[in-house]
Amino acid sequence: MKPKPIFNNPYYKGSGKLMNKVAIITGGDSGIGRAVAVGFVKEGATVVIAYYNEHKDAEETKQFIESLGGKCSLLAGDIKDTKFCDKIVEETMRKYGKIDILVNNSGVQYQQKSLLNITDEQFDLTMKTNIYSMFYLTKRALKYMLPCSSIINVTSITTFKGEPELIDYVTSKGAIVGFTRALATNLASKNIRVNAVSPRSILDSIATCLLGSKQNSNSWFRCSNGKSRSTLRNSAFIYIFSKFRFILCYWSGNAY
Repeated sequence: MKPKPIFNNPYYKGSGKLMNKVAIITGGDSGIGRAVAVGFVKEGATVVIAYYNEHKDAEETKQFIESLGGKCSLLAGDIKDTKFCDKIVEETMRKYGKIDILVNNSGVQYQQKSLLNITDEQFDLTMKTNIYSMFYLTKRALKYMLPCSSIINVTSITTFKGEPELIDYVTSKGAIVGFTRALATNLASKNIRVNAVSPRSILDSIATCLLGSKQNSNSWFRCSNGKSRSTLRNSAFIYIFSKFRFILCYWSGNAY
């Protein structure tokens, strides 16, 4: 991608907000997931990154995290597969003995100009990747999450604004909002926080595929100070963990 996404804010200094915490981040090899992983590590967390098959991206993320003095484990597999979800949780518990934070970030989108162009197979794939996997992994991780743990689900601004060429994607992201609200109320008595982050588009591989042909795509995805928005969002994930039982963060326009 040109320009390459900026996933690290060199001016951001951690203050130990997540010291000794263990976080699972799906899709942590790139985009929002990578920025969140870096932000968590700066705050003292150990991260377990689950990703599909982008091995080069994952290794680059791991090397960067280790250059910061952080700890990072990589697990490759299909998040739609319940056996892989089992593996993520089992490997995390085997290696680190606990799960403090779960960030459900993995997702796919496929642009279609009409509902009639969305095949049953595409709809099924989108839903299974974006919402089924979230259910699968959360259910398995929850068995080991203690009071004051946190679950953070990544939805999308398209849930609230709509997107005419991403009908199945928007449907799945709307389901994530409902899942988050229901689970938050369900787990409130156990003092396990469930939050949703609703980003606007950023410069990442999914967005590039969708809008790469637009002449103004670079400026649309970048802030006036030249930073990719994903570097600014990692602070939101950290803030959510440290402050709230439930909050739905909504980004719009350029007020970052």
